[in-house]
Amino acid sequence: MFEPKFTITNKILKNIGSIEASKEIIDHAPLLPYYEKEFQKDALVRSVHFGTHIEGNELNFTEAEKVLEGKDIPARDRDIQEVINYRKVMEFIGHLGKEEKLRINEQLIKEIHKLTVEKILPQEQCGELRKTQVVVKNSVTGEVSFKPPLAVAVPFQIKDLIDFLNSSQDLHPVLKSAISHYELVRIHPFIDGNGRVARALSTLILFMEGYDIRRFFSLEEYFDSDAGAYYGALQSVTENEGDLTGWLEYFSLGLSIELSKIRRRVENISIDAKLKEKLGGKPLLLSDRQLRIIEYIQKTGYLQNQAFGQLFPMVSEDTILNELKSLVKSGIIRKHGVTKGAKYIMT
Repeated sequence: MFEPKFTITNKILKNIGSIEASKEIIDHAPLLPYYEKEFQKDALVRSVHFGTHIEGNELNFTEAEKVLEGKDIPARDRDIQEVINYRKVMEFIGHLGKEEKLRINEQLIKEIHKLTVEKILPQEQCGELRKTQVVVKNSVTGEVSFKPPLAVAVPFQIKDLIDFLNSSQDLHPVLKSAISHYELVRIHPFIDGNGRVARALSTLILFMEGYDIRRFFSLEEYFDSDAGAYYGALQSVTENEGDLTGWLEYFSLGLSIELSKIRRRVENISIDAKLKEKLGGKPLLLSDRQLRIIEYIQKTGYLQNQAFGQLFPMVSEDTILNELKSLVKSGIIRKHGVTKGAKYIMT
C-alpha cells in the first residue's frame, strides 16, 4: 500500500486555514445565476489556457478564448486541438464531480488521458498505459531531469495510488489532491499528456471531496505563472528522498492564493458604496481584469492605451478595450478623448 511521507508544517496549516475561510465565503455568497455562470466560464478558460500553456502551447489567452468560442484562428493544429481537448477534460471532471459515491479507478484515469490526447497521439496510445521506458528532459538544456518507473511497474503503482485515494478518508482533501497530482506525475503512466492528466485528476478529487468551490477556481494559472517554481516543487520530493512536505506547501499555497482572489472578487461585486449607489443598488460582477483596471486608475489617476502591456502583458488590446467599454457602460469610469491618447478616469 502506498504511504506518502510528509510533515504537517505551520505553512500548510496556515494555507489550509486560508482555503477554508475563502471557501466558506465563496460557497455561501448570494450570486445571481448569470454571475455564477460568468465565474465558472472564466475559471474554465483560465484552466484550459494555462493548463496547456505550461506544456508549451503557443496560443495566448485571447486566442485560447476564441478557440473555446468556436472561432477560427491562425495557429498550429496541435495547439488548437490541445485547447479543445482540455476543455473536454474539464467539462468531463466537472460532470463526474457531481456524482455521489464516485470512486477513482484505472479506467477513469485512462478516460481522462484519452480526452487529453485525442487527435494528438496515435489512437492506440490514447487512454493506454505506456509499454516503453521514457525520460523527462529539461526543455532548455536537454539534460535528463527525471526517470519515471519502468513500464512494467506502472500498472502496479497506479493501483497503489488508486487504493490510497479511495481509502484515505481522514486526509484533508487539499492534501489528497496534491498527493495525487505528484504521484501521477512521478509514475508518468502515459507516453504524453501526464501533466495535464495529473492536474485534472487533482481537480477532480477536490470536486469529489466537496471542494469544487462552485467551480470558480483555476490552479493551472498559479502553476503557469512561475513554471520554474512548479517543476522545482515537484522535483523537491526526489531531492528530499520522497518527502512531499515542500510540494504540499507549494500546492496548498497556490490554492490559497487562487481562492483569495476569487473571494476578493465575490466581496467586491460592488466595489464600494459609491459604485453600488451609481448602479441603483444592483449587484455588479467585476472580472479580475476590471478590478485591476480600477485599482490602477485609483492609484495613478488615469489609464492610457500605452500602459495596457504593462498592466496585462499576455492579453490583447481588443480584450482590454472590451473590459474598459463595460466599465464605461456601467458608469464606473469615463473616457476622456477619442484617439489612442485617450485617458480613462474614474467618474
